[in-house]
Amino acid sequence: MRILLISDIHGNWPALAALREPYDVCLCMGDLVEYGPEPGKVIDWVRANAAHCVRGNHDHGVAQNVEISGVGGFRYLTMATRAPTIQMLSAEHRRYLAELPTIQLATVGGKRFLLVHATPRDPMDEYVMADPTQWANRVSGWNVDYVCVGHTHYQFALDVVGTKVINPGSLGLQRDGVPTARYAIIDDGKIELKTMEYDTEAVVAAVMDSPFEDKAKAMLCDVYRLGRYQHALPSMNGFHAPQPERIGA
Repeated sequence: MRILLISDIHGNWPALAALREPYDVCLCMGDLVEYGPEPGKVIDWVRANAAHCVRGNHDHGVAQNVEISGVGGFRYLTMATRAPTIQMLSAEHRRYLAELPTIQLATVGGKRFLLVHATPRDPMDEYVMADPTQWANRVSGWNVDYVCVGHTHYQFALDVVGTKVINPGSLGLQRDGVPTARYAIIDDGKIELKTMEYDTEAVVAAVMDSPFEDKAKAMLCDVYRLGRYQHALPSMNGFHAPQPERIGA
């Protein structure tokens, strides 16, 4: 059985539409929306094609219209795109996001899977990188073969106390300086971390046609073209140079 793992699409329809990987089952670890300009198309695709999907922190924020204050970096971008994203979506789209589970247990191909956006300890917000020591006490006791996560936007596959912990990376929004889409495949037990080029100018064009404010558009164009943002972003006192940060906000 060939299992496709995707996560953190963030409204980037051109990246998702470019995915031509054959699969038998698709599993999605959330964050379908925000940042990107075409969240409705992404939700429609996931509803039609993913056998299981969990709720990410951005899905939750849009579904519940959670207020956020952002003065810089990706937190600013979350604030700048939340209200426009809500306006782009139908009530049915937001209801779908709100009804996504935060934790999903599933049996696929005879193997036991635990799906969660962040970690089993904190399903939507905890930020844990590829550190087996940190993952050990987070997967212990679940009695599953695979724990599949997203949130950090970094790919990894770890062996942790008899469990495979897999993060397929972000399909839609990179931060490591390489503007390619990321996903993973499990093919008869073999884990493959995949990288895919797509038409980044298509998503840039969609951003420029979106209702996002100009500062957010400039940042997003950098992210899609360069794999990281370069423009200075607004702060409480005007502008500041971008600083490295986590992307989960």
